[in-house]
Amino acid sequence: MPDTNTANAQTAQTAQKKVDAPTLVVSARPVVLAAPGRGEDLQVHVSAPATGRDLPVIVFSHGFGQSMDDYAPLADFWTAQGFVVLRPTHLDSRTLGLPAEDPRTPRIWRFRIEDLKRVLDGLDVLEAAVPGLAGRLDRDRIAVAGHSWGAQTASTLLGARVLGSDGVPGEDMSDARVKAGVLLALTGLGDDLTPFAEEHFSFMKPSFDTMTRPALIVAGDHDQSLLSTRGPDWFTDPYTYSPGNKSLLTLFGAEHSLGGITGYGVAATTDENPARVALIQQLTSAFLRSALNPEDTVWQTAATALDAGPDSVGKLESK
Repeated sequence: MPDTNTANAQTAQTAQKKVDAPTLVVSARPVVLAAPGRGEDLQVHVSAPATGRDLPVIVFSHGFGQSMDDYAPLADFWTAQGFVVLRPTHLDSRTLGLPAEDPRTPRIWRFRIEDLKRVLDGLDVLEAAVPGLAGRLDRDRIAVAGHSWGAQTASTLLGARVLGSDGVPGEDMSDARVKAGVLLALTGLGDDLTPFAEEHFSFMKPSFDTMTRPALIVAGDHDQSLLSTRGPDWFTDPYTYSPGNKSLLTLFGAEHSLGGITGYGVAATTDENPARVALIQQLTSAFLRSALNPEDTVWQTAATALDAGPDSVGKLESK
């Protein structure tokens, strides 16, 4: 596979397995998992194909303020492609209205990580909540994905760690059940945080040295964070500084919502671009299918099929 490819949505779509008819999917929400010590039980949105067995699983972590009902453009597509998608609602969600002075606030980043692990621990409960789903999950093919703060949350299960005040990597919070990940708009190293971020977000000082599991990192080349003094290249750090099987999709002109992945017609999207979203849908699905099943060559096919064109929306590189 070439190290660098120029990407466009049309070629990615032709490289992906075509669906001749709409795929019937089923869902249940909210499925509630008991969460002692959290203050709120954990609510999860479960989406699954109506048919098929040995279904791979994606546990998705939303960005700040979002909820289990957001990111439908991704969840709907992944489900139609044969994945079971599990979307928990974290404590920072606007739907829960947790006040800033709540004593849990400084630890929300840890609660988020615990949420994802609680989802994995509760697979039996989540299966049982959707009629006909029990026994159809492949427990050996589990991936995590997330956007923004959710990507930071998901990255820890892949092996990323948070540096302590002494610069030493902290606790290993990885999870052996997770085999691969998709990290969308994941923030970079903590060397260039703004004073506000330094004061309020101690967890934004990651080390990617031990994030060894396969991951696709997606970054926008117009994503200028208010939390860093660096430019959009900050979001490529997870690719640059992590070892192992990694790919980086850099989207041209994309800001933090990467074209509108948080929802259909979301007013907060500042860079709406259906071609970008379509490309993300196709490539994330292809990457995870192959990462979770080495015999599936759809990722190699999709990556090598991408070619230069006037409608290019990004570039792909791998290591």
